Amino acid sequence: MSKIGFIGLGIMGRPMAGHLMDAGHELVTFVKRGSLHEDMASKGMKQVESAKAVAEQSDIIITMVPDTPDVEEVLLGEGGVIEGLKPGTLVIDMSSIAPIPTQEMAKRITDAGGEFVDAPVSGGEGGAINAALTIMVGGPEESFKRALPVLEVMGKTITHIGDHGAGQICKVANQIVVALTIQAAAEGLLFASKAGADVSKVREALLGGLATSKILDVHGERMINRTFDPGFRIRLHQKDLNLALESARSLNLSLPGTANAQQLFQACAANNGADWDHAGIVRALEKLADHEIGS
Repeated sequence: MSKIGFIGLGIMGRPMAGHLMDAGHELVTFVKRGSLHEDMASKGMKQVESAKAVAEQSDIIITMVPDTPDVEEVLLGEGGVIEGLKPGTLVIDMSSIAPIPTQEMAKRITDAGGEFVDAPVSGGEGGAINAALTIMVGGPEESFKRALPVLEVMGKTITHIGDHGAGQICKVANQIVVALTIQAAAEGLLFASKAGADVSKVREALLGGLATSKILDVHGERMINRTFDPGFRIRLHQKDLNLALESARSLNLSLPGTANAQQLFQACAANNGADWDHAGIVRALEKLADHEIGS
């Protein structure tokens, strides 16, 4: 069993850390704001005063924080991981952040004597709770092999994509596909509803044909039942699509569908929906149609 530092105990991070403790690993954390959640403390997680202190007490460090600046602060900032990094420590960043800064952070960590893999995840809160996440890994083969037993505690499908940053590239691609599929499901169900069909039966029929998808299954049900508690927040998906569009510009690449989905998410945010589940994209389409699914 390993001594693991885990920084980032949010909607996703808390159940992920819980699985690691259930598997017998010893966990330590740094909480920037507030105190350690009671269920984590009851499982035996230790809290220290800084990310540096986490590094000093860990052989493996996992970060699961919202955005690129958050990872940079935790790893490289004042009192950060790099200041307490022991030789050979493996840093696993499971956040969803920009690929190029990931490569730069990987170099800083490896130059300081550590190892680094980027390992962003897909599967949402349900995947985290059920230890069924899809994990996309970038880094050297040996570092991937070292990380794999830990990742297997939290995920079901774990793929080594390539070198540093490749996991983040894969995650951006994932978020493009997810956003456009949610939008497609929303448009299809909205069309069926406004045309007068029983939208629940339409969804049931579609799940048996070529249009079937996990998104139509899970998020289609959310749209029909009006359950928009996250899940995965719209503001976080906006962040991921910003990464996609910024990267596309640097590659001289046009992603019109992605840009359109981002505008629909922005319409949700403008209507106090930044913290809705991303299935809430249907609400922006409903406003344009002056019709709510199921009404």
